[in-house]
Amino acid sequence: MVDNGSDWLPGWSEASPEDGDLLLAFSGNAILKPRDDWFLTWGGPEMGDSRPEALAMGSWRGRKVFVTELPDPGLPGFELLTLREALLERPDSPADLLNTGFQLWQWWQDNRFCGRCGERTGPHPRERARWCSRCNMPWYPRIAPCVITVIRRDDRFLLAKSSRVTRNFYSLIAGFVEPGENLEQAVAREVKEETGLDIENIRYQASQPWPFPHQLMVGFFADYRSGELRLQEDELADAGWFTVDDHPPVPPSTTIAGRLIRAMKADIADQGGENACD
Repeated sequence: MVDNGSDWLPGWSEASPEDGDLLLAFSGNAILKPRDDWFLTWGGPEMGDSRPEALAMGSWRGRKVFVTELPDPGLPGFELLTLREALLERPDSPADLLNTGFQLWQWWQDNRFCGRCGERTGPHPRERARWCSRCNMPWYPRIAPCVITVIRRDDRFLLAKSSRVTRNFYSLIAGFVEPGENLEQAVAREVKEETGLDIENIRYQASQPWPFPHQLMVGFFADYRSGELRLQEDELADAGWFTVDDHPPVPPSTTIAGRLIRAMKADIADQGGENACD
């Protein structure tokens, strides 16, 4: 997963693609990927006579990019790659662009009809939204804020194993922000609900879009204040306090969970721990 830097510029346009424009193509929930690139070319031979609906999403290295859905052509030199594989296992992936494309296409497909009256929606004439002419109501891309927290207790930090995830690693306490909450309140509530612990000194660290399907992960550090671990069993299979040098496998640094854990280990090491970033 690469830092897109100045390569990727998100943008909105009503324009339709023209021959030579770049095309991020999904086939179901998988990316239809040429062997040596992440894009197809609009009007290229791999498209045949197909000219599907496509949504403008910005530009990549100065060229316009659109997102669409195509069937797998079964051509040599193409592969189907899940978005999770692309983001977690492919260091060359343009992560921000893939995040944007997947979320926009899912939103575009999910809002073809008005959620209030059932009328078919169309593109808004002036902004990125679908528009119901009967209700005079826009339907914008959905973004769900979600907090994720690493909790420190002296020279240890809390890791937990989800009861719903089969992957063999421990991660952090996380959950969606509820209506009426600020982010810090959501952090304290999620920790209390899932672990029984009270925390303090909640402080923002970083954020990451996470398109499964439309989260914005907001990462925090917090300090243990009081309480004993009492796990919410439908959320957590196990949890415990671990040291910098002795902890179970954790998510990779391509995820915000992995980066928060690495940052906390470094923070503890700066105050006397060793081998914090191994």
